Formats: sequence, C-alpha cells, structure tokens
Amino acid sequence: MRPISSKLPDVGTSIFSVMSKMAQDHNAINLSQGFPDFEVSAELISLVEAYMKKGMNQYAPMPGVMALRESIAKMTSDLHDISVDPDREITVTSGATEAIFDVITATVSLGDEVILFDPAYDCYDPAIRLSGGKPVHLKLKQPDFSIDWDEVKTSITDNTKMIMINTPHNPSGSVLSKEDMMQLENVVRDTNILVLSDEVYEHIIFDEAQHESVLRYPGLKERSAAVYSFGKTYHATGWKMGYVIAPDWWTSEIRKMHQFVTFGSSTPVQYALADYISHPDHYNYVPQFYQQKRDHFLSLIEGSKMIPVNCKGTYFQLLSYQGLSKLGDRDMAAYLTKEKGLATIPISVFYGDQQDDQLLRVCFAKGEDTLEKAAEILCKI
Repeated sequence: MRPISSKLPDVGTSIFSVMSKMAQDHNAINLSQGFPDFEVSAELISLVEAYMKKGMNQYAPMPGVMALRESIAKMTSDLHDISVDPDREITVTSGATEAIFDVITATVSLGDEVILFDPAYDCYDPAIRLSGGKPVHLKLKQPDFSIDWDEVKTSITDNTKMIMINTPHNPSGSVLSKEDMMQLENVVRDTNILVLSDEVYEHIIFDEAQHESVLRYPGLKERSAAVYSFGKTYHATGWKMGYVIAPDWWTSEIRKMHQFVTFGSSTPVQYALADYISHPDHYNYVPQFYQQKRDHFLSLIEGSKMIPVNCKGTYFQLLSYQGLSKLGDRDMAAYLTKEKGLATIPISVFYGDQQDDQLLRVCFAKGEDTLEKAAEILCKI
C-alpha cells in the first residue's frame, strides 16, 4: 500500500549521511560531513550546564531568549557597524537549515522563481520546490567560483522573487567581495526582489579578508534575510543553533513558519550562548584558528597528486583529481572510502544538472592527527 505520492521524488538520502555511513561501515577517516572532531569550549559547556542547573529547561520564547537576541544585536553592531532590533529583526532557530527553510517557505509561492548558484548547498532547491517555486540554477564560474553578474541580470524575469547567495561558500570556499555586493545591490535596485544570504561561515574567512555581509549594504539590508550558525563558529554542530536577521516586516512572516516547525530552540543553550558571545575574543580567534588548519592540511598534501582549489573561507577544501583517474566523482568518493579508508564528498551532488568536474570536498575542521592520517592516504594515491 502506498497512498501518497512523493513531493520530492528525485530526492534521496543526503550525501552527507550516505558518505558518513559509508565511512563508518568501512572504518574510514571521515572528512566528508562538515563537523569538527575536537571538543567544544569547556567554558561554553559549563555555561550550558549552569543554566540547566538553574532550571532553564522549559520552552524558550518562540523568537528566542531575549538575552541571546540582544547579544546577537551587539555582536552584529560590533562586526558590521549597523543597528539591528533584537525584538523585531532577530529570530533564533534550530540550526541554519531551519532558518533557510523558514525564510523560503514564508516567502516563495506557486510560480515564483528563485535564482541560486551551483554548486549549491543541498537544502536550497528542495525547499524552493516544496513551496511551489521554481529554482533557477546559475553556475559559478570556475576556477574561482565567481558570479557572472551579467548572467544574473539576463536571468531575471517578472517572476523572480528571490536571489540566494552563500558567502563564504560551501562547497567551494570562495567568498563574495565588496564589488560583488555592490553588483547585487545594483541588480535588485528598483525591483521587489528579495535576497536570502547564507552566511553561516561568516567567521571562517582567511588571509585577513573581511566578511562582506548583506547587512553592511543599506540597499541590500532593507530586503535581505541573513542566516547564521552558532554550530559552525563554536564547533558544536550537534546543538543545531542558528538565527536569521531580517527586516521587521519580513521577520513577522518568517516567525509564522518558525513557530510551526520547531517553535523554540534549546533554552539552556540559548542562555549560555548569550553570555559566551558577549565576549568578542570568543569569535575573533576563529579566522586564524581555521586558517592554520587549512595551511597545515595543504602543507601535508603538497606531495600528493590532488590539486587544491584556492580556499578563501569555510572549513572545506576542494581537491581536483583530474589526470589521476577517469572515475566520476561519486565513484571516486566511494573508491577512496572503501579501498583507501578516506571519506570525501563528490561535488556533482551540489549541481542541479549533476555536473562532474572531478572535484572532491574534504573537511579540515579536524585535529592534527586526523589531518595527518588523511594526508598520508592522499599522498599515496
């Protein structure tokens, strides 16, 4: 008996779950799924425990604990020199994926077109289609994974409702520049097009570059929803804690979705984060921390036949194996996992048309021992 038809008939289990299970089944080093293998700050864990013992264990307010929203507003002001209303413009969510889903479902209706850029994180397209919208897949231009703004302009129609960007970009590690933001601001000027900006790796940006948030640009801030992740910044992906900043008129609609998806997120964790992020040194160290890991990993694989793509942000590194094998990236990822003991992510899964450029994504948010063992495998291939 099958009394329903699938709303997403072409969607299977996430590649991250597939590769992590394959890594477990074959006892492989897991550089596929993007989670650190080192500990969360002992101070932050102690704060969570303290708030649990204080009895902060019941439902949090639907938009999020006010103390956390105030801390987010202060951090945002310090980082971007802008004012954000903690009461009307910030919503705490159970991870960034929920925030993205809430924004899309609150905004996109039947027939609306949403422009997104491949390779794109895998939760974007399904949420658009579930909302009755049409994903318009444009491709980032290699080798630097940049946006062709002329192509964006020609892709806009009367049905274009939203443009989605992601910076720093997963999976490529590219970042959008000030010039990119000015181009985007120009594209949407005098239109009703909205912007959804996935900025979950905002603190993981390298070589002393500045993260160019949409919130820094008045012409974008007034029409943008910017999504963030505590899990990425504080090495606690399993806590599923994120937030979205948007204008008050949009926030009220986003919250309508949020209240029926999770309603509220972990109460003691929210209070703990409110305290923790009030100290800038708890996030200012992150760029250098991960840059050292990137540089260390790249130095370890210098002798390999894998060719690294320039990584400017996130904790992911793309590796090209062109010239090494004729296998497609899915087969190569499976081969490396099963035969060599190293799990990676094939990049074709991030393309609407499954474009295969023989690129694999590895996560370097790992301890030195893990990175050294992984590099040893890569250097022997």
